[in-house]
Amino acid sequence: MAAHGHNSLAELRQRVEEGRAKRGLFTRFAQAIAHYAGKPATFVGAVAVILVWGLSGPLFGFNDTWQLVINTSTTIVTFLMVFVIQNAQNRDTMALQIKLDELIARLEGPRQILLDLEDLDEETLERMRLEYALLADAARAASDAGASRAKDKGDLPDMPD
Repeated sequence: MAAHGHNSLAELRQRVEEGRAKRGLFTRFAQAIAHYAGKPATFVGAVAVILVWGLSGPLFGFNDTWQLVINTSTTIVTFLMVFVIQNAQNRDTMALQIKLDELIARLEGPRQILLDLEDLDEETLERMRLEYALLADAARAASDAGASRAKDKGDLPDMPD
């Protein structure tokens, strides 16, 4: 990183983008919107728009058109943002799932059946979740028993409950 420490953020972004696979227009658009929607400046901008709208109320006599402007604008923005953010979320979830599948596939111990959990029905997922909850309970009980034995032997310091 030291060799590239003089690069600007824009130059680094450009270098990263050059090495990536081409993305479709909607994908680039959705990623950019989701990225900027989460910025503090975007929130401040939205608050500023609402303040300007609120302060302009007396100029328009707080009439129905004045109210309709903000109601319609926020409804349209919200409606469109649902699809854009869902698109970005779906892609992020899929990428994360693929990474987890790769890790599970490379490890010796995990059950290979875990590779495509997202495709299973709700009942099967709940059954597996409960099985893992029981395994976790058993591991905690074994850990607590081991800690109790070590504490009885004087190997562990007294810990507050």
